[in-house]
Amino acid sequence: MVASVSTVAYLGLEARAVEVQCNLVAGLPKFVVVGLPDKAVAESRERVRAAMAAIGLALPPKHIVLNLSPADLPKEGSHFDLPIALALLAAMGAVDAETIAGYVVVGELALDGRIAPSPGVLLAAMHAAEAGKGLVCPAAQGPEASWAGQVEVLAAPDLISLLNHFKGNQLLPSPVPGEVDAPGQGPDLAQVKGQETAKRALEIAAAGGHNLLFVGPPGAGKSLMAACLPGILPPLEAAEALEVSMVASVAGTLQGGRLTRTRPFRAPHHSASMAALTGGGLKVKPGEVSLAHLGVLFLDELPEFQRAVLDSLRQPLEAGVVSVARANAHVTFPARVQLIAAMNPCRCGHLGDPALACARAPRCAADYQAKVSGPLLDRIDLHVEVQPVTAADLVLPPPAEGSAEVAARVAAARGLQTARYAGTAVRTNAEADGEPLMAVATPDDAGRKLLAQAAEAMRLSARGYTRVLRVARTIADLAGADGVGRIHVAEALSYRRQAPRS
Repeated sequence: MVASVSTVAYLGLEARAVEVQCNLVAGLPKFVVVGLPDKAVAESRERVRAAMAAIGLALPPKHIVLNLSPADLPKEGSHFDLPIALALLAAMGAVDAETIAGYVVVGELALDGRIAPSPGVLLAAMHAAEAGKGLVCPAAQGPEASWAGQVEVLAAPDLISLLNHFKGNQLLPSPVPGEVDAPGQGPDLAQVKGQETAKRALEIAAAGGHNLLFVGPPGAGKSLMAACLPGILPPLEAAEALEVSMVASVAGTLQGGRLTRTRPFRAPHHSASMAALTGGGLKVKPGEVSLAHLGVLFLDELPEFQRAVLDSLRQPLEAGVVSVARANAHVTFPARVQLIAAMNPCRCGHLGDPALACARAPRCAADYQAKVSGPLLDRIDLHVEVQPVTAADLVLPPPAEGSAEVAARVAAARGLQTARYAGTAVRTNAEADGEPLMAVATPDDAGRKLLAQAAEAMRLSARGYTRVLRVARTIADLAGADGVGRIHVAEALSYRRQAPRS
């Protein structure tokens, strides 16, 4: 008898249908799993054997063949344990094969029969909903699976409970969707003393989703201002929260099915490898740029990152996705991030201060800043020189406005953009391009004349020209202006990259 159970294989954020087929034939007792299984799937034989022994069942003394179809698709992960066990039980007649045919099954088995969590359950639930089937998953991930919508979820704590449910001896309760976490409390902009220009640039970056680079001496507040950014960004919409949670589900970082409306903020150390930043590894997983999807990727000490690692961000920053190509897989992850970077002007950090700067200036600054490639810097919309904080600044009273006041202006500007780009894939000004951008960001006559002169004097690339228009449109949105004027273009140009000081 051949019994089959539906499950999935994960390829990026795509869940592909896999059929687990079990056949019991006469012959020497043997348990074989075929269909391109990786080490974790091949080892499922011992976990299934022990789990079945824990509930009082022994493997039949036959030649057991488990085929994972399609056979040419690589199978990775421990979530194949439970579908393999159910296919085997159906072939033995311990569970009705027609009953389990209506479910997609995922879950790892412990040696005592418990069903342990495994990454990617939210994707499996969405796949099951599209296929018109139910989902069998670990009890701990029932709240996560329930976010998929109209899908029957059987969240079982162990194998015996699941079998009793199928036999009608026990009813598993329906899980409820996980809670939505309250917004986290990060630093407030009221903690930042001085730095009015930098805070203005941070507000513009938040309002339009623009990339931002802070350049300044150590201790000037660059990292603090970057940490304040999530507090002024608008919360995730419901559809955006689901997108972010899908990435977290594949990465195995979605705890207890709890969704969050706070935008991701990722700050990898400068020793991060290319695979850690863009994704990859032996088993392809999303990297930091994908874990920060629809949020903020903060790179502190920018020149200290390996140059090849930084340059690997050039394509994701433009396309909003990252494609990881390997010999055994080609996976695409979303990567629509807002890059915030910080760096010192030179290795010693005190360029321009006669009392502290090293004797190698300005060569020291040129060599240090050259570690970051020009094409990457060209993708950063706002370049801000952060001035050192003096003792006089530190004794000043807190600023009159903090993150709450700035967040209100950012939300109003984002609201204008949502209405402007309704019905398109564009969310913010930073994503607009081509005709949609020119239709809403073309300056008036005075603004066009200024932009043309600046493009010639500053040798702006076509990308730089477009990014100035995007920033100018955001500045106009913050001012509540219908069109882009000369004053908006002038401020946008003031944030473009300047030649290193000599």
